[in-house]
Amino acid sequence: MTDELDEIRKRKLEELKGKLSYPKEPIEVTDTNFTEILQKYPSMVVDCWAEWCMPCKFIEPVIKELAREYNGKVVFGKLNVDGNREIAMKLGIQSIPTLLVFKEGKLVDRIIGALPKEQIENRLNRIL
Repeated sequence: MTDELDEIRKRKLEELKGKLSYPKEPIEVTDTNFTEILQKYPSMVVDCWAEWCMPCKFIEPVIKELAREYNGKVVFGKLNVDGNREIAMKLGIQSIPTLLVFKEGKLVDRIIGALPKEQIENRLNRIL
């Protein structure tokens, strides 16, 4: 019975993926919408950043580029840790920039630091 339910869930998820509209730009993630966004998209990367963080500014164009290139596969979000302390604490963010990679709502990887685009892509491609 459980296997049958899992199979139905997988089929439904695949159907929803086909109908789901993926944003081409990173979306804003906040304390109030985090859970909803995470449930909506099967694969997501959340960029944890702050306005004063120079390394965060360094990877911002990389994140925007990846959002366009991975459109339809992964949704990229931006979480300002200064304005959204609740979720940042819950996720254990201790340094920024930190990219959190979620698959089916579960945290599967944490990429810390302003890495070059190629290194971020390599990590994402292994996971997704």
